Amino acid sequence: MTVTDRIALDPFGADIPAESARLRALGPIVPVELPGGIPAWAPTGYDTLKELILDPQVSRDPRLHWKLWPQIGEHPSWGWVLGWVGVVNMLSTYGADHARLRKLVSPSFTHRRTEAMRPRVEAITAELLDGLAQVGADGSVVDFKAGLAHPLPMRMICELFGVPEELRDATGTLIAAIMDTSDPSPEHAAFVQQQIGTVLPALIAHRTAHPGDDLTTELIRVRDEDGDRLSDEELLYTLLLVIGAGFETTVNLIGNAVVALLTHPEQLAAVRSGTLGWEGVVEETLRVHPSIASLPLRFAVTDLTVGDVTIPAGDAIITTYAAAGLDPAHYGPDAGTFDAGRGADDHLSFGIGVHRCIGAPLARMEALTALPAVFARFPGLELAVDEGALRQVPSFIAFGWQEIPVRLGG
Repeated sequence: MTVTDRIALDPFGADIPAESARLRALGPIVPVELPGGIPAWAPTGYDTLKELILDPQVSRDPRLHWKLWPQIGEHPSWGWVLGWVGVVNMLSTYGADHARLRKLVSPSFTHRRTEAMRPRVEAITAELLDGLAQVGADGSVVDFKAGLAHPLPMRMICELFGVPEELRDATGTLIAAIMDTSDPSPEHAAFVQQQIGTVLPALIAHRTAHPGDDLTTELIRVRDEDGDRLSDEELLYTLLLVIGAGFETTVNLIGNAVVALLTHPEQLAAVRSGTLGWEGVVEETLRVHPSIASLPLRFAVTDLTVGDVTIPAGDAIITTYAAAGLDPAHYGPDAGTFDAGRGADDHLSFGIGVHRCIGAPLARMEALTALPAVFARFPGLELAVDEGALRQVPSFIAFGWQEIPVRLGG
């Protein structure tokens, strides 16, 4: 293929596994077009993606290394990507800047803090299960996502960051709008930027006036300290990153795991009998149904060679976690099959290297707390629709379901 043969990615992400397979058949890395017409390269297999993630000649900073960055204002339909690359945080910096920001933020996600949150996760899970039981007591169809998979991570991340009650709905709306890649219109991009400029400053102002035992207060203190500190801009966009990543990804992890088990009853039975472990369920969910399918954007610092393809310096690359997890060259011919006994814990779904997700232990802890509780409380839980009737969230970035209709069973 040549770059003139770019494959347009489905902005709705309607069938991410099938799209990944089609691209993989074209080679190890394929020229693609993102929503709005943004040109990029898509790695199609595990080894290629891992190599590029770990390559120091691949950057996350568009201001330094994306040759099209100076032109972005000339393309109104590209505005949606500004919520991902038009920010200054760990996700969009390179080298020393990235190391500085990560060093300042990572102490807030220690193992000790994560474990200290476990009783709260257990309590919220129990409360939400009570709510589901009440709504679905008569055999009615209930939305598992709305009843537990969404509110559990939402409440936990809001408590962790001290988001006041009056800002929680707006915070959820903001993250959902950033994840939605089905609308590349300037109006949608403007809405996202307006929300970023409204919701997060309100959070910072609230916690400045009312400091507490929360991560927003900690980050404000980091900003105000001498030495390596966060700028106002970095504080704003760091909150955008860690709140969004800590919330949306866990929503999809819990929801995707429940759907996987309900559609593989023999594996659910094995988990209940102790033959398979919940850790295997979580890791296999992350491999087959990663919460983030593809993440924009990385950039070639120099010309890069992948097989017989040269990626010119300054070109954009997307991080294709879903394609890597489904790669038969790495996971075998049944790579697309959910198998909680596979033991494939080498997936890349939380990243690898210097950009590995610092919130991964929290996401795992929430899932490993919620999932056993769900199936213990509702042993007859079942999907209320065929798996094929589930609707993917409108995004090529997020990998999850809009609703998960279930019946709780006897």
